[in-house]
Amino acid sequence: VQLQASGGGTVQPGGSLRLSCAASGFTLNAYGIGWFRQAPGKEREGVSCTNSNDLTTYYGDSVKGRFTISRDNDKSTVYLQMNNLKPEDTAVYYCATGYRSRGAESICRGYGIAHWGQGTLVTVSS
Repeated sequence: VQLQASGGGTVQPGGSLRLSCAASGFTLNAYGIGWFRQAPGKEREGVSCTNSNDLTTYYGDSVKGRFTISRDNDKSTVYLQMNNLKPEDTAVYYCATGYRSRGAESICRGYGIAHWGQGTLVTVSS
């Protein structure tokens, strides 16, 4: 069972990045999905999550209108499209899956997490 995140890097303010998270060893569409981030000296926060059937989606207030979560179940991959990046978006980003019984916001609050991926660093700097 593994979640492998990729796509991090350094980008200038206003730029875009797309993070990917490849799942293996389990059936991705049986789970909700989520992206979390942790900036230096701060607690981990839920950025965006969706439930197992993708009918409900949650975005943190700081990323609404700029980030989009999606998944491709055929490729067992989760994505986070990040646009108009700001320096305060700098953090290590983690992907995770949530149990089917959990709604999107519940997953983003850290409840019912089934799997965690390793982090990928996003740095927004001029």
